[in-house]
Amino acid sequence: MTMLDEISEQPDVVARVLDTNRTAMGRVGELAADATHVVIAARGTSDNAARYAQYVWGARNRMSVGLTAPSLFGPLDSPPSLVDALVVGISQSGESPDLVEVVAEANRQGRPTLAITNHPDSPMGEQAEIVIDLCAGTEKAVAATKTYTSELTAVALLSLAFADEGIEGLDGLTDAMARAVDDADAATDTVTGLTDADRCVVVGRGFHQATIFEWALKLQELTYLLAQPFSAADFLHGPVAVVEAGFPVLAVATEGATHDQMTGLVSDMMGRGAHVVTITDGDAPGSAVIPIPPVEPWLSPIVAAPALQRFAHALAVARGHDPDSPRGLSKVTRTR
Repeated sequence: MTMLDEISEQPDVVARVLDTNRTAMGRVGELAADATHVVIAARGTSDNAARYAQYVWGARNRMSVGLTAPSLFGPLDSPPSLVDALVVGISQSGESPDLVEVVAEANRQGRPTLAITNHPDSPMGEQAEIVIDLCAGTEKAVAATKTYTSELTAVALLSLAFADEGIEGLDGLTDAMARAVDDADAATDTVTGLTDADRCVVVGRGFHQATIFEWALKLQELTYLLAQPFSAADFLHGPVAVVEAGFPVLAVATEGATHDQMTGLVSDMMGRGAHVVTITDGDAPGSAVIPIPPVEPWLSPIVAAPALQRFAHALAVARGHDPDSPRGLSKVTRTR
């Protein structure tokens, strides 16, 4: 099965995540009842899903969410206190020893634990009190696609559970994902300006902090392009100096609280002569524009996923690389 096959599966995967995990939602609220904050352990693409959780659980649930430093639980052997924390592990495989150790340490400290994984019977799943099943089936392509989208969907579902809201809050998401997959082929027409590039920046803000990090990751692992993700605010604090005529800037400018800032930044970059590729669900400038379906702003990163994945795949092919066999990578990475 190829990466393109797995991109196309994502609407069905989203539907399965929502249907399969309904019964666990009531228990999630109880698990988090005495927690004052959340600590998440994740790596790679799952770390980008954790960034989504920081914004979604922060904005919708008023929860303080931090990303742990797994090395503290592994080689440094100095695990911090997890007092009052809900500890969440996010891992496609559930096998990475350093992430499993974070959840195990939370158990030793008597803290509630939750795992989001595609393998509920994995070491991480066995350590957690509650497991959210990603329901993605076997993902054979090295670059994560459907598991990333299912992780984002699980985060959104958990936000509803933390707020004691019904799953009806995600009605329409599966249909929106189907439109997103159908529209994603438009991304193939926007890669021309990056076929000979050796570096670029990826810029966004708010909920799309996850999107820009995942877009940059996909570009690096599939196209070998050095792609640096930046919050729009951080970008303007210094890194913007790299922009010159022809420099590639990838941006996410969707409707919501950050729309005006992002469209203003894109216009400014184009004024400097940059080549800007913009993902948007409405009106936004760009040298090339990739459309995605309009949804509530907090759900926009989910429907943006197929577009960034399709873009990275198309650019890899245009640069003469095989996106199904990225060099030096394997499906499961076990770090300690």
